[in-house]
Amino acid sequence: GSKNAKRWQDVEELLDAGITVISTVNVQHLESLNDVVAQITGIEQKETIPDSIVRQAAQVELIDITPEALRRRLSHGNVYAPERIDAALSNYFRRGNLTALRELALLWLADQVDTALVKYRAENKITDMWEARERVVVAVTGGPESETLVRRASRIASKSSAELMVVHVIRGDGLAGLSETRMGKIRELANSLDASLHTVVGDDVATALLDFAREMNATQLVLGTSRRSRWARVFEEGIGARILEMSGKIDVHLVTHEESKRGFRAASLSPRERRVASWLAAFIVPSAICAVTVTFLDPYLDTGGESALFFVGVLLVGLLGGVAPAILSAVLSGLLLNYYLIAPRHSFTIAEPNSAITELVLLLIAVAVAVLVDGAAKRSREARRASQEAELLTLFAGSVLRGADLETLLERVRETYAQRAVSMLREPTEEERADGKKSEIVACVGRDPCVTVDRADTAIEVGDDEFWMLMAGRKLSARDRRVLGAVAKQAAGLVRQRELAEEASQTEAIVRADELRRSLLSAVSHDLRTPLAAAKVAVSSLRAEDVAFSPEDTAELLATIEESIDQLTALVGNLLDSSRLAAGVVHPDLRRVYLEETVQRALVSIGKGATGFSRSAIDRVKVDVDDAVVYADAGLLERVLANLIDNALRYAPDCVVRVNAGRVGDRVLINVIDEGPGIPHGTEEQVFAAFQRLGDHDNTTGVGLGMSVARGFVEAMGGTIAATDTPGGGLTVVVDLAAPQPVGAL
Repeated sequence: GSKNAKRWQDVEELLDAGITVISTVNVQHLESLNDVVAQITGIEQKETIPDSIVRQAAQVELIDITPEALRRRLSHGNVYAPERIDAALSNYFRRGNLTALRELALLWLADQVDTALVKYRAENKITDMWEARERVVVAVTGGPESETLVRRASRIASKSSAELMVVHVIRGDGLAGLSETRMGKIRELANSLDASLHTVVGDDVATALLDFAREMNATQLVLGTSRRSRWARVFEEGIGARILEMSGKIDVHLVTHEESKRGFRAASLSPRERRVASWLAAFIVPSAICAVTVTFLDPYLDTGGESALFFVGVLLVGLLGGVAPAILSAVLSGLLLNYYLIAPRHSFTIAEPNSAITELVLLLIAVAVAVLVDGAAKRSREARRASQEAELLTLFAGSVLRGADLETLLERVRETYAQRAVSMLREPTEEERADGKKSEIVACVGRDPCVTVDRADTAIEVGDDEFWMLMAGRKLSARDRRVLGAVAKQAAGLVRQRELAEEASQTEAIVRADELRRSLLSAVSHDLRTPLAAAKVAVSSLRAEDVAFSPEDTAELLATIEESIDQLTALVGNLLDSSRLAAGVVHPDLRRVYLEETVQRALVSIGKGATGFSRSAIDRVKVDVDDAVVYADAGLLERVLANLIDNALRYAPDCVVRVNAGRVGDRVLINVIDEGPGIPHGTEEQVFAAFQRLGDHDNTTGVGLGMSVARGFVEAMGGTIAATDTPGGGLTVVVDLAAPQPVGAL
C-alpha cells in the first residue's frame, strides 16, 4: 500500500522523481466542481482532486463521448456488472446528468485553454486582439441608458455565444464614481444576463476602455451615443469618436437610446410656474436692462441702440409667457427708456419727435412680436396635442387587431388627458334589464373610478351601443370629447373582442368535452359488453334447469362471473378517476409515505383485480426500493404503482418486472422496468393519453385509461412521469416525486 492517503499525492511524488505520469480523471472528481456536480446529480463525491494538480499537466486531453453512446456502453455491460446496470441508468447516468457533466468538462477545459492563451500573450508582449473567442465589452456610465445598453449588448453576445463583460470607468481622483444604488441595479442586471461586472480606474475614459478591452482580448465594444449637445461636440469630440479612431481591430457598436435625444436639459417648468415666472420677468427684465444701460452703456449708445436692448428684453418675456406679460414688459420698457435715457431725463416729457417715434415703434414692434410668438407657441401646443391624439387613436386601432390588454390602453387615456380614473361601463339591453341584469364595470384604471354615468365628470357614450367611457377628473373640452368618442368605440371593440374570445374558449372546451364523450362511449362500449355478456352467459347457464353442472363446472362459471364483475369494477373506477382529474377535484393529502409498504399494497390489489394475475405472475415483480420515503398521497401513489405494474405485467408476459427507487437531490425517482416488446420510438407521450393501447389489437386489455390516470395522479402530487426505452428492450416508466424534508426541519 501507499504511504499517502490520496492517489494524487502519489502522482506528485512520481513527478518530483522525474517520472512521467499518464492518468485519467472524471470531471465530477474536480474539487472546484464538487458542489455543482452534487447539485446536478444529487450525489456528493467523497473523493476529489485539487484543480491545481490537473493544471500542472503538460497536456490535458478531453475524452468526449455523447450521453447516448455512454448509456449504450453501460447497457452492453462494458462499465458495470449486469445487476447494477438498471440502477445506474435510471439514477446517476440519466441522459440529463450526462449532458450537464459533459458541458462542465468542456467549459472547464476551455477556461484552462483561455488562461494559457492569456499567459502566452502576456509573456510574448502581444497586444493585438486574437479572435480565439468572441467577447463583448459594454461600457456604462451609470445613467438611465445603462440598462438599455447592457440588454442590447447581451443580445449581440447571444447571437455568437460570446462572453459578456460590463465595465464602468471611474476617475483616478475618485470624485465621479457611481452611487451604490445605481451600481447595485447594474450589478443585478449583469448577474441576470450571466455577465461579469468590472470597474476600471482612469482619467482618460476612451484609453481606459480600450486598454481593458485589449487586456480581455475582446472582439466587440458596445457604447451608447453621446448625450452632449451639438455645440459641445464642435469644441471637443466625444468619447465614441475617439474610440472609433483608436479601436483598431475591435468592432465598435454605437447604440442609440432615448437619453441621447434628450441630452443634458434642465427640468422644465410647470404651466403655473411658467406663468408666475413670466409676470415676474415682465417687471425684472426691463428694470435690469435699464440699470445696466444707465450704469455702463449710456455713454456708448444712442437712443436706437438703447431701444434695441429693451426690444430684446420684451422678446425674451414674450417667449416665456406670451402676449400679456410681453405687453406689460413693452409698456414698462417704454416708460423706463423715456424716464432714464431720453432727454429731458427723469421726466416723462419727450423733447425730440424722433425719440417719441422710436419709443412708439418699439412698443408696437414689441406687441406684434409678442403676438406672433404667442401664436407660434399655441400652434406648437396644438401640433403636440394632435400628435398625441393621433398616436392614441393609432394605438387603439392596432390594439383591436392585436387583442391588447384593455386596462393598459385605458391607463394611456388617463395619462394623456390627466384624469384621476377611467372606466368602461356596460349598460344592459332592454331584454337583459327585464331579466334583472344591472350595469357593470368591465374595466377600470386609476383611483376611485366612476361606476355610474351620473357620478362621472365626463361621460362618453359609444354610439347606440350599451358602452360608456367614464372619466373622473377635470372637465374636458368639446374637442377632447370628440377624440375620446373615437377612442371609446375602439375600447368597446376590445371589450367585445375579449367576450368573443371567452365564448370561443368555452365553445372549444364544450367541443373537446363532446369529443371526449364520443371517444369514451366508443372505447367503453366493447369493454362493457364483453364482461356483461360473459357474466350473463354464466348466470343463464347456472339457472338452466335442463343442465346438471358438476361442482367443478359450477365453480368455473362462478369464477367467470366474479372476473367479469371485477373487470367492470376496474373500468368504472378508472372512469371515475379520469372524471375527477378532468374536473380538478383531486386534492392529495401529501405526507411521508414509505415506498416498500405502498408497493406491496399495490401488488395485493393487482392480485385481486380485474386482470386476475396469478401468484406466479405477481412473483415476477422484483422490488428493490431501499427503504425509500416519498412525499406523496399514499392512496394515490398506490393506484399509480398498481396501474404501472399492471401495465408492465400485461404487455411483458413471462418477463421479470423490476421496481426500484433512488433519491436524487431533493427528488425520489421510482422506476417500473419491464423487458417486453416496448413501444415504437416517438410514442412515449402517447402512452399516457386516454384511450391509448399501443400494440393492443385484440381489444381485450381494457379501455386504456390506466396510464392516463397514473399521470394525472402523479401531477396532482406535484410530480412528473415519463416513459423511456429499457436498455436491451422493453419499457421503463420513471415517476419523479418530491422527497420529504428531514424530521424536525422547518
